[in-house]
Amino acid sequence: MQYTLNIKGQLLDLSEPQVMGILNVTPDSFFAGSRKQTEQDIAERARQIVNEGGSIIDVGAFSTRPGADEVTEEEEMTRLRRALTIVKREVPDAIVSVDTFRPAVARMAVEEMGADIINDVSEGGVTGIVGKALETEASEVPQIFRTVASLQVPYILMSVQKDLHDTLMVFAKKVQQLRDLGQKDIILDPGFGFGKTLDDNYRLMGDMEKLQVLDLPLLVGISRKSMIYRLLDTQPDQALNGTSVLNTIALMKGASILRVHDVKQAVECVSIVQKLNGK
Repeated sequence: MQYTLNIKGQLLDLSEPQVMGILNVTPDSFFAGSRKQTEQDIAERARQIVNEGGSIIDVGAFSTRPGADEVTEEEEMTRLRRALTIVKREVPDAIVSVDTFRPAVARMAVEEMGADIINDVSEGGVTGIVGKALETEASEVPQIFRTVASLQVPYILMSVQKDLHDTLMVFAKKVQQLRDLGQKDIILDPGFGFGKTLDDNYRLMGDMEKLQVLDLPLLVGISRKSMIYRLLDTQPDQALNGTSVLNTIALMKGASILRVHDVKQAVECVSIVQKLNGK
């Protein structure tokens, strides 16, 4: 599949899979190594992502791990304004994604701070604040859809469904809602670790290539997640090898973007799979 994303009028070619580096400006993300709060730490992480071959920096200011503290909209915006100012200063040519499920935060990030992509891990408002439903009526068009469509930036729609069938059904419905609003660039994220048991995660990974029927680019974020360290009876800081294995499998099953903590290793996975594919 050949895909491109329109980033402020420039086309990002996804025929070679891209690596998105994680920059969390939170005190409580599940992987301690990804937490960056001082100006120096944020600047160094932004430069590291780019220097190691990442083309997208995904900035998050609200941890979605189980048990995380709720963050107010105002605090999320304050954290993002500070972080995005530093990122834009340090690596002005990098593509910046903002990890948020809140429409007002998404609008601020794009209109005020120049973010390029909105990465929504709530499936358009199904969840977000540590398991709380955000939308009152599941049948309504989510407000975040209306917001990103008006902003006309690429949008990452993540699934919180447990299996392939439900993931496909919900994706099909929500992609149509987005299209009806005029949203052009949509990336689909199967949502490994969200609303799924360990076995659910591996079944979905095993079937992931079937998501290509939707003819949209796929993003996979399995970096150091519990589906790896619980299976191997380790901890997140020991889950890099398992992450590289699953990133390689995801690429072979059609992933266009890898969202990772460890950029250099993910870039190596891309290089190896590209070579296997004769590219």
